Amino acid sequence: MGCDGPAIGVDLGTTYSCVAVWRPSHNRVEVVPNDQGNLTTPSCVAFTDAWRLVGDAALNQAARNPVNTVFDAKRLIGRRFNDPSVQGDIKLWPFKVIPGPADRPMMVVQYGGEERHFTAEEISSMILVKMKETAEAYLGTSVKNVVITVPVYFNDSQRQATIDAGAIAGLNVMRIINEPSAAAIAYGLDKMSGSGEAKTVLIFDLGGGTMDVSIVSVQNDVFTVKATSGDTHLGGQDLNNRMELNMDLFHKCIEHVEKCLGDAKMDKSGIHDVVLVGGSTRIPKVQQLLQDFFDGKTLCKSINPDEAVAYGAAVQAAVLSGECDRKGQDFLLLDVTPLSLGVEIYDSRVQPHIPGFMSVLVPRNTTIPVKREGRYTTEFDNQKSVRIKVYEGEGAWTKDNRLLGEFMLEGLVPAPRGVPKIIETMEVEANGILKVTAVDVTTGSKKSINITTNKGGLSKEEIERMVKDAEKYRSEDRKRIMKMKREDEEGWL
Repeated sequence: MGCDGPAIGVDLGTTYSCVAVWRPSHNRVEVVPNDQGNLTTPSCVAFTDAWRLVGDAALNQAARNPVNTVFDAKRLIGRRFNDPSVQGDIKLWPFKVIPGPADRPMMVVQYGGEERHFTAEEISSMILVKMKETAEAYLGTSVKNVVITVPVYFNDSQRQATIDAGAIAGLNVMRIINEPSAAAIAYGLDKMSGSGEAKTVLIFDLGGGTMDVSIVSVQNDVFTVKATSGDTHLGGQDLNNRMELNMDLFHKCIEHVEKCLGDAKMDKSGIHDVVLVGGSTRIPKVQQLLQDFFDGKTLCKSINPDEAVAYGAAVQAAVLSGECDRKGQDFLLLDVTPLSLGVEIYDSRVQPHIPGFMSVLVPRNTTIPVKREGRYTTEFDNQKSVRIKVYEGEGAWTKDNRLLGEFMLEGLVPAPRGVPKIIETMEVEANGILKVTAVDVTTGSKKSINITTNKGGLSKEEIERMVKDAEKYRSEDRKRIMKMKREDEEGWL
């Protein structure tokens, strides 16, 4: 254990969050109970004239203070205000959301007699602080390092925003890992530790706000993700918000299972176990449809669906921090990219000045970390610069895919079209964060960006300000608690 204390794993959920830690002395993962004795904590923050409440306390007063009780921050984090999914959710939330800087959604509440605006990163950081303090109270030591889980289909912006939330909470985010991958770790250590047997398992993760399906090969503590599918806006909340029958949403879940099998080029008969993760997998109809799809196969319910993701994250945290003993030293998680990554190219001989083609550098379901490069040239004579536009998606045309970011490579020597040689490199980190570099071979001119810097993410200055604000809120909370204790000691007349 380092001076920063043990590393923790956090499942930062849409509706509930969970924290776990590897205990070397006990040689196992322990899921940490909160101050109410619960192993999961509502992902909910409430504000009153006097108090800021997080978790169970916030949820308990939500009915009488709905406009100042915020939740579903995970459905806002890393998104723009004008995102269609955000606009749809706003109609269902009792609290107010307005556009902020860079079209960032801001949650509006009354706190301490003033109107305050909070980003999703700030609200998420408050939940992470609650998880951090829960772990510290349980362990009796400070905690700094963390592995946080996210849905498979979280994009670059959402992953970076989650890292930013960790920074605001005063945590060092060692790694972001996908939720079903974390659950696969929990399954592997629970069911297969030391067996040497090879199994292919399907992780079906249906939570409060997201759903993921992953096919994972497990052998000798090596976890290889074969394929993924999912939806960042499909979960128990969507079922609750529907007044009509939900069969179309249930069938949508099965469609993702079929897609995942197709991407892995597997028949369903090749799946050894179907592992249920996420509280919404307790819905009987979901279990029935899954069991029917897999021809009556008994579903694996041996791992707790609420705790499995945090459990796996804790193991990954222990491995990264060097806390695991022999049992975890050979542990290896090989995750994949959920969507293809590429750049836009044009061919003026076909149809000039129309949306371009998608040139894929990193196909979907490529194992990460990964680094790939492609060779390109200019479209016109005497070009002095080229615009690099980076996309994710499966469409042949970029107009059908999602723009992640763009930048200019300048300083090219004027030459006939097709003569300049430009090498573009894509590098995806283990966190799923993407870096793109372009180099002109002739001049050596080079430009690179971390894609997240171009998607309305928080600047370093904004994060530093939010860290100070977070400490100020905690200080205010401590002062109010101390005042209340003094009043209790003095008694009332």
